[in-house]
Amino acid sequence: MCENRSTVWRPWSATGSRAIRSGDIFVFRNRAADRIKLLIWEEDGYAIWYKRLEAGTFRFPPSPEAQLRVEVRAADLVMLLEGIDLSSVKRGKRYHRPVPRATV
Repeated sequence: MCENRSTVWRPWSATGSRAIRSGDIFVFRNRAADRIKLLIWEEDGYAIWYKRLEAGTFRFPPSPEAQLRVEVRAADLVMLLEGIDLSSVKRGKRYHRPVPRATV
């Protein structure tokens, strides 16, 4: 977290296909999990949102196969920022429309 602002973009500039301007919110946390940064593209530039906890930690969901990237829904991100442990959340059954698949 002590790096300068230009180093924040490095993980995504290396991937190429993952555009920061896609509308996704990119979340970074420190090892102690008490500080968090959100990188958001707005219509006219980047916005960085930063939060430092005085006590406690952010409880991130475990990443599958020790990957550095985890995708969460917007509702999960809001709960995470409010201090809710996502592993203890019980969700009601909901209808989800099937995702159309492309045929090659």
